[in-house]
Amino acid sequence: MRITGGRYRGRTILCPPGVIRPAMDRMRESLFSILGSLDGHSFLDLFSGSGCVGIEAASRGAEPVHLIEMDKLKKDVILKNISFVESPIRLFMADALRFIRASKNTYSIIYADPPFPRNGKVRLAQAVADSSVLEDGGLFIIHYPAEENAQWPQSIGNLVFTDERVYGRSHLRFYRKDASRQEAMQETSQEAITEKISHE
Repeated sequence: MRITGGRYRGRTILCPPGVIRPAMDRMRESLFSILGSLDGHSFLDLFSGSGCVGIEAASRGAEPVHLIEMDKLKKDVILKNISFVESPIRLFMADALRFIRASKNTYSIIYADPPFPRNGKVRLAQAVADSSVLEDGGLFIIHYPAEENAQWPQSIGNLVFTDERVYGRSHLRFYRKDASRQEAMQETSQEAITEKISHE
């Protein structure tokens, strides 16, 4: 694997042991072409694997970049892969869902390539929507196989679908956080509760 663009373009990335699903170069290059310059944006790479996507983000100006990986067998290789990155980048050995729910940080962009089935991916997206880990207006991007495409909702809490890209059997789905949507949902829920109480 190689970094496809930016400051570290052409750098070789090692593949760690264990199960890994490296984002193919064409898809990764297209993703970061869509995102454009990441100067001034923070980036969270969930299910980091080799660290390649996070390094690509750093290469294109994102900082800080945080990588999440639970498999301890991948730790040494990820640390070696990110060792040449000069901007702030950090690896957290943690469960992605727990990290999302406990994180005090807020990110501009969150990328996820989960190793589990579609229902678990939707729960992950819901956890992002329910937390403060993604800034208002920020992007949540999820990678999944073609067979799961028809099952994805247009919105998940305050995450609103904005785009989808297809690369063979691989799909990237983009959601943007709209905090006003969450506030409207909360107001509607509160109004319903108030109306119910007034009729009791």
